[in-house]
This record gives sequence, structure tokens and C-alpha cells, in this order.
Amino acid sequence: MTLPTLFISHGSPMFAVEPGRLGPLLGQLGRKLPRPRAIVVLSPHWMSHRLEVTSSRAPETIHDFGGFPPVLYTLQYPAPGAPGVAAEVIAELASHGLQAVANDHNGLDHGAWVPLMHMYPEADVPVVQITQPATQSPLALLELGRALAPLREQGILIIGSGSITHNLYEFRQTTKGEPYAQEFADWVWQRIEDGDLDELLDYRRKAPSAVRAHPTDEHFLPLYFALGAAGEDWHSATRLDGGITDGVLSMDSFVFGATSQATM
Repeated sequence: MTLPTLFISHGSPMFAVEPGRLGPLLGQLGRKLPRPRAIVVLSPHWMSHRLEVTSSRAPETIHDFGGFPPVLYTLQYPAPGAPGVAAEVIAELASHGLQAVANDHNGLDHGAWVPLMHMYPEADVPVVQITQPATQSPLALLELGRALAPLREQGILIIGSGSITHNLYEFRQTTKGEPYAQEFADWVWQRIEDGDLDELLDYRRKAPSAVRAHPTDEHFLPLYFALGAAGEDWHSATRLDGGITDGVLSMDSFVFGATSQATM
């Protein structure tokens, strides 16, 4: 069983209770895909210079945000951990010259558990989180994903969780979607459809309103992790049209390495 890889736009923490357009699409995807043995997820809300992989048997649900309605802080996503899978991840990285260590105390940040609440609401699929490297290099994330690509053939679902657009300076400053957010999301999808990896890697110079869409690019970089983990299968891609939330946050997400019939 070879699983696809995913890039998911996780939006704001309110996505947990406001599923919008994307939430049901993720739920449908979770039901359509073959059941994973485990999930490996990368999120910009846990970054480090040294690669770390969660190895707890029962990772806690981290509420790493402030200023939101009290209900969000009551939510739990009690998915089991998978120390054995964490060891597999570390071994696979080592075989590609990337050193990582097990972390038995960190839990799952909201970039991991919020989208998974929609995709696997029963929280019954084991989850392992890997740190996002503290770098601005899209190529570094691409190579990290490529190193883990063999795990797809071992029943592991690999997810990069970020955001297609992420301008928090403009967050909730408008009730209508800003045109640039949609234009940027459309540009990204067109490059994916065209198989133009060079353009994607140079997005900051080539994409329309790139700096406005991403004043900092940590939320865009997980896209390259998902692309890399798909190997050559990234050319077979499906777009989950998540729409625009809070005026500027595109929720578009992508499935790499699966036919549209298998995902929709």
C-alpha cells in the first residue's frame, strides 16, 4: 500500500470549530484513503535547528495559541503516539545523512491536531510529529520530504501542515476575501499542474504578491516537504479548494500521488 502525501492549510486555530469548506473535504479524504498505519506530520509551530521526532506513546494536545474563544482550550485530540514509527523515521533520515533524535515529551501542536480533527475525528490513527527545520530554504524542506518518501510504501501518511497564504498583519481586517490571496493560491496550483518545480522553488520572486501572501515563509515551506515526500508522484496532484477565510487565509490543500477518483 503506497499512500499519497498531503499539504494541508490549517488556517487559524478556529478551524477546529469552524470547518468551513475544507473541513468536510478533509473528512471525505480520510474516509476515502486506505487507512494509514500511522501519520507523520510536520508543522511550522514546532521548529528547531536539530531534527526531532515525537516518540511519546500518548502525545498531549498542545494549545499553542492565545486570544481565542475558551472552547478551543477544552478540545483534545487523544491520538496515540507511535514510538516504533518514530524510530523508523529517525532511521530513514539517518540513511539519507540527516540526523534526528527522539523527543518523548513534546505533544502535538495545533498545526498537527486541528486538521486531523477533521480528517480522522476518532483520533484512532497513531501520530508522530517531526520538527520543521529552522531554515528559509524551500530546497531543505524538499530534501527532508524526499528522505522520508519510502515510508509511503510502508503505510505511513506524510503530511505537511502550513498555509497557502499567511499574512497575520491583515488577519480579520476585511470581511471579504482579498483578491491577492486567491491569485497567489491559483498561481501555486498552476505551477503544480504544470510540474514546474523550479518556479515553485523560486516562488518568492516569481509568484504574484508573494511577500504579501507570506511576510515570512515558514507556513509555506511545508508544501515542499509534502512535494518531496511524494517523490516523482507529486506530478499526480489533486487540489482541495478550501476557499478563503478571515479575508486573507487561503485554505487550499493538495494531495500528491493519488488520482482524483481515489480522493474525491
